[in-house]
Amino acid sequence: QVQLAESGGGLVQAGGSLRLTCSASGSFFSSYAMAWFRQAPGKGREFVSTISRSGRFTDYSDSVKGRFTISRDNAKNAMYLEMNGLNPEDTANYYCASRFAASADAYYRAQEMFANWGQGTQVTVSS
Repeated sequence: QVQLAESGGGLVQAGGSLRLTCSASGSFFSSYAMAWFRQAPGKGREFVSTISRSGRFTDYSDSVKGRFTISRDNAKNAMYLEMNGLNPEDTANYYCASRFAASADAYYRAQEMFANWGQGTQVTVSS
């Protein structure tokens, strides 16, 4: 099992950009499908984006589609979330998650499919 650590969060003005990084330690990062979730104050955790082991397949929630881009670099044991056009509704604690995937092109949206999580990084967007 890989250990996950998020970084790159911070305070940004509406319309701004941030790049989140999920760094994985341990072996066989390329064996895991990955995803980003977020949890806003007083709300449940919600799906943001997911990427297959291969990186060929991605998916996004409707609320971030067209503004956020997920990617991964298996050689660096890292996954990224490029966030553009941020608005106050994007304010949340962002978590990365991993799941072993037998298929290189499998990807998952449901948080119950992920057993391994990072500690989160806070993103705050001011209006």
